[in-house]
Amino acid sequence: MPAALGEAGGHEGGVRVLPAGRQALLVELSRGEHAEAFHAELLRRRARGELPAVREIVPGARTVLLDGIADHTPDAMARFARALASWRIPPLRRDTGAAVEIPVVYDGPDLAEVAAVWGVAADEVARIHSRTEFRVAFCGFAPGFGYLTGLPERLHVPRRTTPRTKVPAGALALAGPYTGVYPRPSPGGWQLIGRMPGPDTLWDPAREPAALLGPGTRVRFVAAAAETGTVAGTRTGTGDVTVERTGERDADVGAEARR
Repeated sequence: MPAALGEAGGHEGGVRVLPAGRQALLVELSRGEHAEAFHAELLRRRARGELPAVREIVPGARTVLLDGIADHTPDAMARFARALASWRIPPLRRDTGAAVEIPVVYDGPDLAEVAAVWGVAADEVARIHSRTEFRVAFCGFAPGFGYLTGLPERLHVPRRTTPRTKVPAGALALAGPYTGVYPRPSPGGWQLIGRMPGPDTLWDPAREPAALLGPGTRVRFVAAAAETGTVAGTRTGTGDVTVERTGERDADVGAEARR
C-alpha cells in the first residue's frame, strides 16, 4: 500500500489521503456517512472556486477519489493531500437540493422477511420506507445503480443467504445500510421489497447525465398502486422531479431472481 500523503485523526475517526496514480488522490474515511459528508464538502468548495482543478470526484462506500488533478507535481500533490486531511467537515445535510420521487409498488417477495427483521407488520414496511428521505451515496455495480442511504441502523437488513440468479429490472432492494433499484436484470442477493414501474429511466445514455440517480441526489419513494404503469419524467435539477408510470403493468418482481 502506498504511503499516505496526508493523514489526520480529528475527522470522526480519521482520514487518510493516498496517491492513486500520477494524477489522483484517494481519500479514505472511517465510515460511509463521513465519506458522504466529505464528498458534499468537495462539491461545495468546487462550486465556490475553492478547489484546485480536478477532472472527476468519485465517491465510494468509504472513499472519495479525486482524479485528473491539474497540478500533479509531487510537491503540489503533497500540499493538496495535507490540506484535504486538515479539513473540518460539517455534518451531512440530507434536505438540500432537488429530489427525485420514484413510484414503487411495495409487493416484493422478501417483504415479510424484512418486516420480521424490522419487527413490524408487512404493510408497515411500505409506510416506513416511503417516509424516509434517501440520498445517493455512490454509484456502482451496474450503470444507473445508486447506493442510497437514509435508513437508521435499526432498519438495516442482511443480504439473502442464497442469492437469486436473476433479479428483474426495477426491483427495489435493501442490503445493510443501502437501498437500491436495479436498472437492469442481474443476479443479486439483496432483499426485494417492491418494484419501480418503468426502470428504463434509471439509465439513459442519450440523457446528460445518463444516470437519474447520481451521487448526492435526494430520493423519495412514493407508494403506487399495482396497476400503475410507462415512464414520464426526467431529472431536471431545478426542482423535485416525479417519475410517473402509466400503462401496462411490469412483470412481477416476485419471479425468482438474484443478486
